[in-house]
Amino acid sequence: MSKIVVVGSYVVDLTARTPHMPKPGETVLGGPFKMGPGGKGGNQAVAAARMGAQVTMVTKVGKDLFGDDAIQNFKNEGIDSQFINQVEDESTGAALIAVDDSGENMIVVSLGACGTITEEEVQKAEEAFQEADIILVQLETSMAAITTTINLAHKLSKPVILNPAPYQKVPDELLAKVDYITPNETEAGLLTGVEVTEVDSAKKAAEILLEKGIDTVIITLGKQGCYLVQKGEKTGKVIPGYQVQAVDTTGAGDAFNGGFAHFMAEGYSIEEACKLANAVAALSVTKSGTAPAMPYAEDVEELRGEAR
Repeated sequence: MSKIVVVGSYVVDLTARTPHMPKPGETVLGGPFKMGPGGKGGNQAVAAARMGAQVTMVTKVGKDLFGDDAIQNFKNEGIDSQFINQVEDESTGAALIAVDDSGENMIVVSLGACGTITEEEVQKAEEAFQEADIILVQLETSMAAITTTINLAHKLSKPVILNPAPYQKVPDELLAKVDYITPNETEAGLLTGVEVTEVDSAKKAAEILLEKGIDTVIITLGKQGCYLVQKGEKTGKVIPGYQVQAVDTTGAGDAFNGGFAHFMAEGYSIEEACKLANAVAALSVTKSGTAPAMPYAEDVEELRGEAR
């Protein structure tokens, strides 16, 4: 069984459907409303666990109702919660999410407690890092947590996946310690200054990221799949996605990252891991929500069988 440590955010998702996205100053009558577990770190942990990984989550929540729910949700998913720090002086994070009739979304995140994870709180999980096959981190938390995670993984010679979402500026010397980076088109553009709209621009952005010392660049391209290139290759390749009826695209990138981490930790080739991660992401958009929408391993097998 693959062992993965996820360091990152947990927030409560507060999601409302809307016929269209409100313009500034506009009030829209929407519905229904749903509340559930979320946050990029939490979503990715659930995605990996549902694929069959043994996942340890490192995050921070408040001593409030949402924080209690967070710990119980992780336990329900079979995720190790011993390094989830629950504190009284910060509230559990929350995300305000609007999803329109086409399945597109707009999100405002208030990080709360998970935005204050300290270097010491990450270092307490060093034993879990030592036992892990791969480390997964995003940018939806404190820079102290991100920096400590990457440095600790590098010190222990553990492969680290950086999902640079939502975008924050990351020093080049830290990026050079990253084994896999998985931006979407927007994040790739912010990281490199190249507007990514199709494969040719994705290739240009990926070349810049490789020059920063990253070993492998995977730019996710939504329903098109992802663009993959590794250090030393003259050109990359597009790993096609799966065509499904999208209900809610929120969390698709998290599904990809959690799935990719699991399949890489299981020893799959990087191309096969990307193909399978594309399937995880595709299935996640066919249901509403984020963590609750993450598919199970048998769902991925069924989709792959249908696509053959």
